[in-house]
Amino acid sequence: MSADISEILRIEDAHLTLPYAASRVKAGFPSPADDYIEKSLDFNEYLIKRPAATFCVRVSGDSMINAGIHDSDLLIVDRSITPKHNSIIIAVIDGEMTLKRLIRSKGRVILQAENPDYPSIIITDEMNFEVWGVVSFVIHRAL
Repeated sequence: MSADISEILRIEDAHLTLPYAASRVKAGFPSPADDYIEKSLDFNEYLIKRPAATFCVRVSGDSMINAGIHDSDLLIVDRSITPKHNSIIIAVIDGEMTLKRLIRSKGRVILQAENPDYPSIIITDEMNFEVWGVVSFVIHRAL
């Protein structure tokens, strides 16, 4: 019913910067490339807005494939973001972590999978339910 989240990774203070070409790459017809790199891109600055409230987690499972989240993807999760309708969240239900889309409908909270092979989870008063954070970025390998 839920994606098994196999690893929680701590955001460290290390900084990784890579060369960054300020021009965009066209996904249509080719155009001449710029011959120089304009600046460096710091992934900490780009991906992590609030380091003290941010963690990474690796996904295990395919319940969110239609949202572009695949098995073994790395998620960046921000605990300081207030979850809202349609947010993709990490939740804990009765002690089990899950990755789902948060749906608020007619006073109910529903955790919806993005794969028709998985049912939605309707949160009831009897469940111990907590949102651990909102997914802010998904990192997965290209083919």
